[in-house]
Amino acid sequence: MLGDGKSKKVGVIGGSRIPFCRANTAYKDSSNQEMMTASLKSIVNKFNLQNTVLGDVALGAVIKHSSDWNLARECVIDSGLSIKTPGVDMQRACGTGLETIMNIANKIALDQIDSGIGGGVDSISDAPIVYNDNLRKILLKSFTGKSLKEKLVPWSRMRPKLLKPKLPGVKEPRTGLSMGESTEIIAKDYAISRHDQDTLATESHAKASRAYDEGFYKDLVVPFEGVEKDNIIRHDSTIQKLASLKTVFDKGVNATLTPGNSTSLTDGSAAVLLASDEWANKNNLDIESYLTSFEIAAVNYIDNEGLLMAPAYAVSEMLKKQNLNLQDFDFYEIHEAFAAQTLATINAWKSEEFCKSKLGREKVMGSFDHNKLNVKGGSLAIGHPFAATGARIVATLSKLLKDNGGGKGLISICTAGGMGITAILER
Repeated sequence: MLGDGKSKKVGVIGGSRIPFCRANTAYKDSSNQEMMTASLKSIVNKFNLQNTVLGDVALGAVIKHSSDWNLARECVIDSGLSIKTPGVDMQRACGTGLETIMNIANKIALDQIDSGIGGGVDSISDAPIVYNDNLRKILLKSFTGKSLKEKLVPWSRMRPKLLKPKLPGVKEPRTGLSMGESTEIIAKDYAISRHDQDTLATESHAKASRAYDEGFYKDLVVPFEGVEKDNIIRHDSTIQKLASLKTVFDKGVNATLTPGNSTSLTDGSAAVLLASDEWANKNNLDIESYLTSFEIAAVNYIDNEGLLMAPAYAVSEMLKKQNLNLQDFDFYEIHEAFAAQTLATINAWKSEEFCKSKLGREKVMGSFDHNKLNVKGGSLAIGHPFAATGARIVATLSKLLKDNGGGKGLISICTAGGMGITAILER
């Protein structure tokens, strides 16, 4: 519905987040609810929304405990917003943050609501530990027993091996490959060198470090648990240092992915406030930018395409619908799940064969000015709490457009399951 000339314009008022931290460090004792509530409270304080009723709040987490079944609503209640503000949980793997924003934006565009918040959170440190299913059955059978005998008998089936936990994993159920292993295949298919990956990673850290030094993140990042800035950023990162790291997902001579050019497991949360022009004016709030387009795509990663290549297709379709060229943007925010994935997407758009045979285009999409790519640092440096990244990117890009005095920004995010989600922001 966005950008069709018929629906309401959807404005981005602004965003906020807590610092992103490497898993099992600063937030090792923090829950998803605590982290997400912190980002929501920051939005409330930043835009004076105390006891305000918003149309809806959509939040998500990729990894969460079963007790977090109503996470969004619980976070809203503690946020400072009116308790009459509803909340809904959503999830689309690494695209969750942008998916929640899309959900709120479409409701505003359709005039169902006039304001809302989208965002996400993830904690690798507080990941739920699952035990053998037979142990679960014993526990439930014992719990539901009516008599002492009925409660004790199920334990006769207890065996020590049932206490062995099933630790969380990131393997794709259809291929049995981790995201890193899948990206090693992409790197080889699209001829992405180790040097180019390390170069992109080095630049990501340098840009993020410089952005903090310049104060760009001062009003986007709120302190939490004594942390004031993302703790993954390597301020002294160099290509030489990254080149010394060993590969992790493939040990062969052609392996290229290392801890330095792959995103670290991360804890954190982020949120973005969206509204119609009327609501913004009524509440004396300025709109930083407008969301004008979204696109989602999925690929057959099981048989004939790379796991993280769906954004290459989604961006192509989105630009066709908006009659735009790849070069028509002032900023490009491409999620750096892995340096190889980002570079493969860019290479695909420059490939005449890919554009013709896979995207159905008569002409190649071409290249763009890489000085406009992730100019305040990307996920390689800042980190990637799965469900929070989309909101981080929208908030960052919106502020960039405001500071720039106008322009267009492109967002591209890959996700597990061979999906991609993309968007356009304008000012």
